[in-house]
Amino acid sequence: MKKKLGILLIVIIVVSGLVGYYRVSYAGNLEAVTEGISESIIRFHVRANSDSQEDQEVKLKVKEAVVDYIRPALSESDSLSESRAILEAESDNIRNVAIKTLRDNGFMEDVSVYFEKSYFPVKSYGDVTFPAGYYEAFRVDIGDAEGKNWWCVLYPPLCFVDAVYGVVPENSKEKLAGVLTDEEYKTVTDRGCKVRFKYLTFINELLGL
Repeated sequence: MKKKLGILLIVIIVVSGLVGYYRVSYAGNLEAVTEGISESIIRFHVRANSDSQEDQEVKLKVKEAVVDYIRPALSESDSLSESRAILEAESDNIRNVAIKTLRDNGFMEDVSVYFEKSYFPVKSYGDVTFPAGYYEAFRVDIGDAEGKNWWCVLYPPLCFVDAVYGVVPENSKEKLAGVLTDEEYKTVTDRGCKVRFKYLTFINELLGL
């Protein structure tokens, strides 16, 4: 019995060591890649007032209205800084578009529009997956903003494609490739990376990191 317990203990130690090594080596590289990705894109998040069906439905209408409004200007943008400047200049108009959409649908909530850099978990948009990390995001908060959010990438402009069917068009991926390094682009488009992102998140949670 003692021999079996000893073998089990050795196995646990070896596995723990391998997991720790994998986490440190892979996480270190991923952290550097994620930082590069986060400095190259602007995310867009529309947060619903609550998770009620009505609030979630009107959130999507607000999203559609805002995306339709900002599409012409952002489609002509050639850089992240230019896109940021456009969004800052259009913030009041974007808020007005969101509020009008709410009022047209019988909702009286207020809307907040702002930039924020915060932590986001692993997220996929179509077949493009972004690792967990700190990203700059342009937010549109409806009311209490306590409901599930809709998100996409405003720069490069991935919001203006239909990713419902799980695939981002090649021309949009080319725009993404144009602002990322080869390694960063492979990271967000490699299906295997998505699994490793989630595995690393699981290990970190398991170890309380």
